[in-house]
Amino acid sequence: MSPNEGLTIAVPRGALMGETLDLLEGLGLDVSEVRSNQRKLLFAELGIVTMRPSDVPTYVEHGAADIGITGKDVLLEGGEREVYELLDLGFGRCRMIVAERDGEDTIAESLRRLGTFTVATKYPRIALDHFTATGRPVGIVEVKGSVELAPLTGLADGIVDLTASGRTLVENRLVEREEIVVCTARLIANPVAHKLKAAAIDSLLARIGELISR
Repeated sequence: MSPNEGLTIAVPRGALMGETLDLLEGLGLDVSEVRSNQRKLLFAELGIVTMRPSDVPTYVEHGAADIGITGKDVLLEGGEREVYELLDLGFGRCRMIVAERDGEDTIAESLRRLGTFTVATKYPRIALDHFTATGRPVGIVEVKGSVELAPLTGLADGIVDLTASGRTLVENRLVEREEIVVCTARLIANPVAHKLKAAAIDSLLARIGELISR
């Protein structure tokens, strides 16, 4: 049996890729070609397909990959995806937070005066769920680029975004007001593969669990 138990694995590009490849390497998989080839997406001989983290649940859900690794933020934002979340891998830690301009409390002020407020975010589902659960009416402005610009230009009262070090907030004169959730990399599986390839997935899961607990 191959180091990845003969399974096809969806590997996220970007911030999670390095530690994901470290994990696979720790399982005995030679990922040197994946590390050295930034353009190639499919490594059939390794059972690896690489893609944006947000696409991992889609490929896993539809069976193009048996298992995959992506961030908890992706899973929360795409809550309708039919995948099994198997394991918290622990790496890629960041926090989903609410932030606004430093020295001001525009969210509270808008809520007091208008009964609602606005936040700009790349994560509209997470933001809406959070504020709805805490009983605060909110208007969501969905953006794709630099969300930090929104409160600085008056587009929104605040933002909901991921932060790791908090440096970007400081550089843009923003301050954190609330933490919504801590997000880390998660191992997910296709429900059908989880049944038909249960032995292989369980074996890989046990090996990964042993590796990350060291």
